[in-house]
Amino acid sequence: MEVILREDVEKLGGRGQVVKVAGGYARNFLLPKRLAVPATESNKKIVEQERQAALRREAKEKSSADELAKLLSAVTLTTTQKAGEADVLFGSVTVKDISDMLEKQGFKIDRKKIHLDAPIKTLGEHKVAVKLHRDVSAEVTVVVNKEEEAQ
Repeated sequence: MEVILREDVEKLGGRGQVVKVAGGYARNFLLPKRLAVPATESNKKIVEQERQAALRREAKEKSSADELAKLLSAVTLTTTQKAGEADVLFGSVTVKDISDMLEKQGFKIDRKKIHLDAPIKTLGEHKVAVKLHRDVSAEVTVVVNKEEEAQ
């Protein structure tokens, strides 16, 4: 049975592609989950229109992500934390902390988009990657200073 994929399906094909699959796979999985439609002429036209709309939307999202990346690359976030003798923090700076600092500066960024291999546990300047789009990422500088203790 030939179907037109409405979404990317792993190990099968991409959106808008016409693929040949077993009838049971199409009837029991692809069609009920709206991942595909039967390959008729009218459906081909509809899927092509959806694909064009998706391409326009993707281009718009990428351009806005590019602009945001330029703004974010100039941002420096500064925080003070309690630290021990060897400049090792008692706590750590996490993705949530970075997200909160960005929000205070007016950037609403989902913390799932901030990529940090491990929480920051040392003083100094650190570069943190922020993935804004599939093709666009920016680096934010996070400066961790030592909190002065009151004597």
